[in-house]
Amino acid sequence: MRTPNNETPGLVTNAVEPADDPIRRCILSGERAPRGGLLRLALAPDGQILPDLRAKAPGRGAWIGVARAELDAALAKGKLKGALARAFKTGEFTIPADLAERIAQGLEQAFRDRLGLEARAGALVIGGERIERAAREGKLRLLLHASDAGADGRRRLDQAWRVGSDKEGSDLKGLVLPFPRPILSMALGRENVVSLGITDPGAARRLRDALDRWLHFIGPPPVSPACETLSQGASAVAQAAHD
Repeated sequence: MRTPNNETPGLVTNAVEPADDPIRRCILSGERAPRGGLLRLALAPDGQILPDLRAKAPGRGAWIGVARAELDAALAKGKLKGALARAFKTGEFTIPADLAERIAQGLEQAFRDRLGLEARAGALVIGGERIERAAREGKLRLLLHASDAGADGRRRLDQAWRVGSDKEGSDLKGLVLPFPRPILSMALGRENVVSLGITDPGAARRLRDALDRWLHFIGPPPVSPACETLSQGASAVAQAAHD
């Protein structure tokens, strides 16, 4: 269920990007890293521990840099509760049982929102022929594929990107997203988007940062069985117009 302000329930968010990126320490691993690579947990006024993905919520916060599997294990063993109690200097709080899922959903939504913003700004190239042309002309800065994009189509666009980047023979290739074409299409407000290219360097960096943050938490995405027929894609009647 989505809230009226288009945020994930039980998730602290803010649209303002941090101006700097100071070093923070993960309360579970003890490792230090720029806070942009960590996730902040905030102690809400009602005593709940909530994800604060924009690191802007008021009050006390604690930072984690572990993947979902490690967070789930820390929850199950009580390690997270102990680490938070030390960080907040109190044991008067409640950790939601679905904390890891809230974080995963929030990171996914942040990436999908970023896709929509960049699409509205005109920074994306959609459609197989247009992506291939931009790739061969050396204009691509990032290439993304839906998890169910056909292998042949991915290889063709990957090769075009290598040719246009003067990196033939390298392992340069598009990134496979953790979701299939129906979700990618919905994020962009378009029909049956299978792959997309990004030509603007700033947009490519912002999308890569949001994607890397999400993937760091959930782990490598599986590749779905390819949707090769018109009937299998989202709003399949538009396939011919966009491939």
